[in-house]
Amino acid sequence: MSQLYPLKFIPILKDKIWGGEKIAQLQISDTATEKTGEAWILSGVENNETIVANGFLAENSINELIEIYMAELIGEKNFETFGTEFPLLYKVIDANDDLSIQVHPNDEIALERHDCSGKSEMWYIMNAEKNAKIIMGFNQDMNQPKFLKALENKAVLDILAEQNVRIGDAYYIPSGCIHSIRKGVLLAEIQQTSDITYRVWDWNRTDEQGNQRKLHVEEALETLDYNARNDGATRSQGIINGTSSLIKTPHFHTNEIALTQGVEKDYSDLDSFVTLLCVKGQGSVIANESSVEIKTGEVILIPATIENIQIFPVNIMRLLETYII
Repeated sequence: MSQLYPLKFIPILKDKIWGGEKIAQLQISDTATEKTGEAWILSGVENNETIVANGFLAENSINELIEIYMAELIGEKNFETFGTEFPLLYKVIDANDDLSIQVHPNDEIALERHDCSGKSEMWYIMNAEKNAKIIMGFNQDMNQPKFLKALENKAVLDILAEQNVRIGDAYYIPSGCIHSIRKGVLLAEIQQTSDITYRVWDWNRTDEQGNQRKLHVEEALETLDYNARNDGATRSQGIINGTSSLIKTPHFHTNEIALTQGVEKDYSDLDSFVTLLCVKGQGSVIANESSVEIKTGEVILIPATIENIQIFPVNIMRLLETYII
């Protein structure tokens, strides 16, 4: 069997009622439109599996490769846990308008209701207009009756924790946390492999036919974490030409790599695939005599059997390095 190498993928683009032009401006796909809200840059979600773009494995989906290479691709523990479904989903999201106020179920509820994993996620702010904000959690302790009353009175914004964002901010949004991305934010999202979202408020917005999008209030009630939250942004230590810890979750660990010169990375002690998501600049990744170009908005998958890589930036580059422990 031929040697594995760093893999790039063809993004899956999704137009949204709140989408904009920033994903098209990244030039990671020539099919982006002025309403593209999401680019799924690495996905094992059923019917939304990204396809390899480079090398002899081109035209194979990520889950097809796991069927062939199993632990060699994703690591022994990951293969035992997740089987042939790639366990993480990577997106670039352009909020040209406000996203719905929503919540995702935990593993237990998602398995019972949808036969899939739950959805905890992290955001990394790639760009933000002046005074751009996110919503993350309640600003006071809640319960179901108080929450339903706020929805009925169209006062839901009064009970939500909102905060300004800036480039480089990172946030962990666990399942159960009510949240929204407000207009003017471009971010990278790393999450569990799940596409389950419960919308609870959508700004009374209508589509071109005058229809409001479906809400899922009843489904959300059992899912919501009603405790107040006041956690702010996480920022890396800002180590230049090194690795800074960023977000540690029960589902994945993400570091930030900030480069002005080439570096070598040793993954020999890691029983996991590694992904490198470029959030600024461009450069190349070299492993097993294969060189792969990467730029802002793209992700590279390093198979678990690759122990050492080299990364070379063009001027300044920032990467999100993610793996599962």
